[in-house]
Amino acid sequence: MDEPIPVIRDVDWGTAKLMPDVDRERAWLLTVDGAPQSYVDLDEPTHLEFEYARRLAHVVDCAAPEGDPLDVLHLGGGGFSLPRYTAVTRPGSRQDVVEADRGLLALVAEHLPVPDGSGIRVHGADARQWLDSAPADRADVLIADVFGGSRVPAHLTSVEYARLAERVLRPAGIYAANLADGAPFAFLRSQLATFAAVFAQSALIAEPGVLRGRRFGNVVLLASHEPLDLAGLARRTAADVFPARVEHGPALRRLTGDARVVRDEDAVESPEPPDGAFSIG
Repeated sequence: MDEPIPVIRDVDWGTAKLMPDVDRERAWLLTVDGAPQSYVDLDEPTHLEFEYARRLAHVVDCAAPEGDPLDVLHLGGGGFSLPRYTAVTRPGSRQDVVEADRGLLALVAEHLPVPDGSGIRVHGADARQWLDSAPADRADVLIADVFGGSRVPAHLTSVEYARLAERVLRPAGIYAANLADGAPFAFLRSQLATFAAVFAQSALIAEPGVLRGRRFGNVVLLASHEPLDLAGLARRTAADVFPARVEHGPALRRLTGDARVVRDEDAVESPEPPDGAFSIG
């Protein structure tokens, strides 16, 4: 059998690379301009290589009884790692994936096709514009994993955006966002304040080293109107290869401090990661 070779293609937001994993026969790492976007194992879609992806998967795992189908909205597609995971672990789920980079969608469709009958629908559109026209009360879980390169776009950080997310979620729905920041956490604190202004409950999943300011890294922000399964999330995240902690309540309020709610007119992108924080090759 021929060895798989890397695929390099210009897409809408940069240069995408699909690099085969020499240790797994049909597994690929997707990067855009050197920033890792997704890892997909076509033979084992429940294998999630990135720590933040496993933490988002834990949110899906704890959102309903094991195996029950969910309606999930994914803002940001990449290689569709989490939609593939959910399709296998919760058969019958209905999932929408919104990805603005149509060139990237074409690359993924060609080289990492989603199996027929997976219940995954793909929309080539800007995440916020799509939310603005989406029906209300349609999703059990909304997962936001949108990065322009290595930064979260500004228009997906404001209270106006948070209200759109709330409208699309069902009353007991869960919002989960992959964010990236480092000490002194000006961006993360602003996001905590912004989503606390819209949702009754919130929590963070992060490695202790990131929360202590030792390094820049990914943090998963959770928000809901109903109590989150914090105990279940804590058990799962603590058992990971790189254990994480679930922060909530007073600890989260202390971290938020006097941060102000972000509005459209003063929204900014998440911070530029330091050199080497996420880049590969």
